[in-house]
Amino acid sequence: MSLVTAIPAADSAAALAHFEASFSFETDCWDVHDALASGKQDFVLLDVRGTEKYAAGHVPGALDLAHRKIIGSKIAEFPAETLFVVYCAGPHCNGAARAAVRLAQLGRPVKVMPGGITGWLDEGFALATVANGRDHPPAAL
Repeated sequence: MSLVTAIPAADSAAALAHFEASFSFETDCWDVHDALASGKQDFVLLDVRGTEKYAAGHVPGALDLAHRKIIGSKIAEFPAETLFVVYCAGPHCNGAARAAVRLAQLGRPVKVMPGGITGWLDEGFALATVANGRDHPPAAL
């Protein structure tokens, strides 16, 4: 018996419930890119890594709000029903999960984009950078 099968897989009904529910908690880079590119962005995208990393390269259209700085007053301008999508460096980083916890504690709808910057680049999507306080497409990253 391998380590894979040492713990039996869930039955189909439990697996279905689990995987269907996961879509309530997360979205992927491709779906975010599609929403941004099609003009159907119905969420606020937050880069939660910190200002220096945001400036070096972020998902175009994302706002800079480090997970440690998520407090009620920082998000008060957004209607209560606003969905926030949060991302950090990638699957090796738990900053997005920390941001999701903070937003949920504030009673805000939230999803995580688990791939983060790593996933975004893996999909072949470009990053934007900040120069002179403005968003710019990258020259080369």
